[in-house]
Amino acid sequence: MKIICIGRNYLDHAKELNNKVPDKPMFFLKPETSLLLKNRDFYYPEFSNEIHYETEIVIKINRLGKYIEEKFAHRYYSEIGLGIDFTARDLQKKCKEKGHPWEIAKAFEHSAPLSSVFINKKDLPENINFKLELNGKTVQNGNTADMIFSVDKIISYISQFFTLKIGDLIFTGTPAGVGEVHIGDNLKGYIENKLMFDFNVK
Repeated sequence: MKIICIGRNYLDHAKELNNKVPDKPMFFLKPETSLLLKNRDFYYPEFSNEIHYETEIVIKINRLGKYIEEKFAHRYYSEIGLGIDFTARDLQKKCKEKGHPWEIAKAFEHSAPLSSVFINKKDLPENINFKLELNGKTVQNGNTADMIFSVDKIISYISQFFTLKIGDLIFTGTPAGVGEVHIGDNLKGYIENKLMFDFNVK
């Protein structure tokens, strides 16, 4: 099972981090060990002093596919969840400065909290609202209409490089509002009005 994460897929987020807007989907991978499930606590890692949340719509691949045409991509997923791409921003900055890969900042243990619940896309509007609450305050509000690259475009593009398999997860990018988490924080994520995850930082 692969965890594929799309970077800089919301214009306002790219701007808030002073990043260039990509002309093609940017992606990186996380290992299966990065998943944090069932609202378990996230334990702040010792190797970073600046862990940021990035809330993202997550799609689950439901059939095998390679070189998928964009017009057929909608057939390759039916369930939608919500996750967080935790980023060790201090380590990421150092990697960028040296031109090194980012995995150390993105792929660490439990860096991908994921909702245990997935929603059938038929039960959701075409343009999906989602949000993150940090200690009861809304810090991220997103809508999939604001994606630079649509889900279908992402699936088609990724499938040029490797086969998508049943159960693969695609984190589709985060809107503006990313920020730090601290020990003692509580994070709640919603798709529309449905609570998708609720966990604490320890």
